[in-house]
Amino acid sequence: MNSVLHEVRRSASMLDVLRDHHGLAQEAGRDPAPSVMRLLAAAVDGEDELAAVAAVHGIGAVVDDEADAVLSRLLSHRRPFLREHAAWVLQSRLPRLDAIDRLVRVVVAGGFSGMLAQRTLESWGGPAGDHIVAALLRALADTRDPQARARLVETFGLFSAEPTGQAVGRIALDPDESPAARVRAVAALGDRPGDREAVRVIESLWAAGGDLGAVVRLAAVDLGLAAGSAPAGGAPGLRVAQLFLHADIDRQLSRAGAGDNGGVATLLVRLGDELAAQPGAGRVLTISRGTPESALAALTRDEKHVLAAVPMPGPAVNAADAWPARVAVRRGIRRLLRAHHIDVVHLRMAEVGSLAAAEVAAELDIPVVFTLAPDPHATIGALERTGGLRRDNFGLADEREHYWFRARLVQRLAAEADHVVLFPRPHLARDLETLIGIDIAAEAGRYSVVAEGIDLKVSRAAAAELTDSAASPALAELDALVGALPPHRHGLPLAMSVGRLHRVKGMATLVQAWAHDPALRERCNLLIVGGDLADPSPDEREQLELIARVLRDDPDASAGLLMPGHRPNDVVARWLAAAHAGRASLIAAGGVYVCASLKEEFGLALLEALAAGLVVVGPDAGGPATYIEHGVTGLLARAGDPAALAVAFRAALDLADLPMPSRVDLARARISAGLTVDSMAGSLAGIYASVTVEEHRS
Repeated sequence: MNSVLHEVRRSASMLDVLRDHHGLAQEAGRDPAPSVMRLLAAAVDGEDELAAVAAVHGIGAVVDDEADAVLSRLLSHRRPFLREHAAWVLQSRLPRLDAIDRLVRVVVAGGFSGMLAQRTLESWGGPAGDHIVAALLRALADTRDPQARARLVETFGLFSAEPTGQAVGRIALDPDESPAARVRAVAALGDRPGDREAVRVIESLWAAGGDLGAVVRLAAVDLGLAAGSAPAGGAPGLRVAQLFLHADIDRQLSRAGAGDNGGVATLLVRLGDELAAQPGAGRVLTISRGTPESALAALTRDEKHVLAAVPMPGPAVNAADAWPARVAVRRGIRRLLRAHHIDVVHLRMAEVGSLAAAEVAAELDIPVVFTLAPDPHATIGALERTGGLRRDNFGLADEREHYWFRARLVQRLAAEADHVVLFPRPHLARDLETLIGIDIAAEAGRYSVVAEGIDLKVSRAAAAELTDSAASPALAELDALVGALPPHRHGLPLAMSVGRLHRVKGMATLVQAWAHDPALRERCNLLIVGGDLADPSPDEREQLELIARVLRDDPDASAGLLMPGHRPNDVVARWLAAAHAGRASLIAAGGVYVCASLKEEFGLALLEALAAGLVVVGPDAGGPATYIEHGVTGLLARAGDPAALAVAFRAALDLADLPMPSRVDLARARISAGLTVDSMAGSLAGIYASVTVEEHRS
């Protein structure tokens, strides 16, 4: 055991520990319990926070009462990240009575740890259900905070014993109870089909208005009291669901670039349209977040491509903070998959939607396709290289970003999926083995490489609009933005970057590279499109504060920096076209596009910039390295390296100055040859058909 712990502490990379954590757990399960527990307990309290987390999971593999006792005590540890991992590890252990009250207290505290504690209590519900219900009732009696009560009510509703249904019904009917708790209670009643008390309560609340009324109707659908199934609609065919919950998706893509509304949100709308047009397609369901009213309307919508919503409790939050919505998300996804008779579910990323949807798909026996990307693995590697993530701060970072849990979830989703989709990478097999520990050659038939794609029609329409003598509203806005700069900044080319204001996207790093180099900032204006500036999320505020700090150090840079916030995707396409072609005396032709991301799995915005004719700068790992021809259509720079980014930025401007019309043709030809959304849809349609055929055979 000593040797394994030594390897954990001395491993060359944090990814080695994440990838090979099973070695410590296996060793812990083999060695005599008392000696193992002494070593692991010492590691838990050490300064190496990565080793401390690994030790908690090692304790979870020890078959001994003392291991259960230690895990129970860790639920009250002064370090929050240890409480979090203990709540998670206990799910795989037999119920322990002295841990139940502690787990309930973690639920009351909320957050990601509360979700993990809730999962553990739910899994213990069979043998320890009565004890858990009693602990929850005691906590409800002592808790006054409305949100904490709502969490307790939701957890209470997970248990099927008759007394719990009666208690949940009383809370649902109580006008003096908090609205949050009443909504959770009503939603929980929908999970009790055949329960006469649940039916009585829902019928008595039928006239309720607002969110409560909408949730009452959703619960009625779940209980079979109201119609909630979409009509067949058109020719029969394959019915596919795809989801990204952390976006506000609409047909106009009006929220693109705000919060977590990144390239995935844009892709799913356009991909859904293309999938619905494929031969043999019946319906495509694109699921994001929304209100209870929009969730109700989506159940009976009769369209080839349905934009559907899952209601999530409370205000919209980013992906890292959305895990506590697991129960509500699982309920909403289950309802939609049933209503639209879905045949296959496509999951992407390790987030609460994928966690919940995988559970529902297994429950309903629906095959799953999973897009496997080394995330958060690539981010961890980049942050470790740049010094932002270290062993002594891993626990704090993990508490915020849930790296360990997400890494495990990626591995589990990949292992359990019926088929796995991979992004193109220059060294795909090596990277997946190094970053995640998956050998794709071992089961080659389960994996397919599918490039993401863009809609070239959007780029062509944007370019054509530049020749119109009357400026469109999008171009008029761009003219006004640049025109408001000091006169000496007029007539310079534009350097653009489009995306969320999130640390992974590196927007503050880009501003720093440009602002700190006087020669670079005198050559171009910098336009960053993205972020909700009126109501920034915590991630957006962090980036805005970092950018403000850069401008305090280099105040002259303010004269050439444009940050209008997020814009719809079609507006962005027009601005990219204008950056390439120029705008009279305001913008010189020959602009560039610069992506400063710590990691980019594929880079749809980079593709859109290439399609517009811009020279691009992208990270030298992941998808961009498969389609950027270094020194010809763009430059590849080491991800997470500000100095390398600045060098590539200058080289991109030099390249854009060269008269090379063939460069633009080459970039567009590369996109046309397999990086379009219609080619992506064709590949995925074949995969969906194959997994449903296999499902029927089995």
